[in-house]
Amino acid sequence: MTAETTDGEAGVDLEWLSLDDGEEVIWAGGPDRRTLIPAFAIGIPLSIVLIGLLIIASEYLRVTNTHYVVTTRALYKKTGVLSRDVKRIEHAKVQDISYSQSALGTHFGYGSVEVSTAGGSGVEMAFKSVPDPKAVQQRISERIKRERGESADEHTKDDVLEEILTELRAIRTAVEEDAPGRSSTENRAADRQGDGHQSYEYDEDRSV
Repeated sequence: MTAETTDGEAGVDLEWLSLDDGEEVIWAGGPDRRTLIPAFAIGIPLSIVLIGLLIIASEYLRVTNTHYVVTTRALYKKTGVLSRDVKRIEHAKVQDISYSQSALGTHFGYGSVEVSTAGGSGVEMAFKSVPDPKAVQQRISERIKRERGESADEHTKDDVLEEILTELRAIRTAVEEDAPGRSSTENRAADRQGDGHQSYEYDEDRSV
């Protein structure tokens, strides 16, 4: 599975990502390649003793094997070179989103987006060294607000339907309870009318 990043870079390999039915990727990316500059700056002078090559190789593998994904339902972070660690946070659990940039990140245009969850302690997930962190943070915030708004609308409709059904049940119950009372009243009225008619005929016979 692949997805296009927001800045038009090459597609990101997402074969590790498992989505639920109806869930779609809206953004995918990883650490900016320019974060490798310090590793090269340190590693190249030390390459004559092989330590520098190890520094460069390990940092390159870390950066290229780190992926961040935003879907219509959750946030994902995948890390690991030989092993694989995938973390998922649903939009409903996100409480706060912020971004930060170091001096070097401000110069090159990358930074970190940090996510905190309700009931969590501190930052639960961080998209580190992503290009244009402000845009990524805004995209996540807009998606979460939209999903919560849609969820609120659904809850409102459900509440209205439930209120209507409750009122209909109450009306039906009242009608059913009132029906026997009305039948008894009508029967008593009919009996009184019948008694009056018979009495009238009796008086008429006596007068004759």
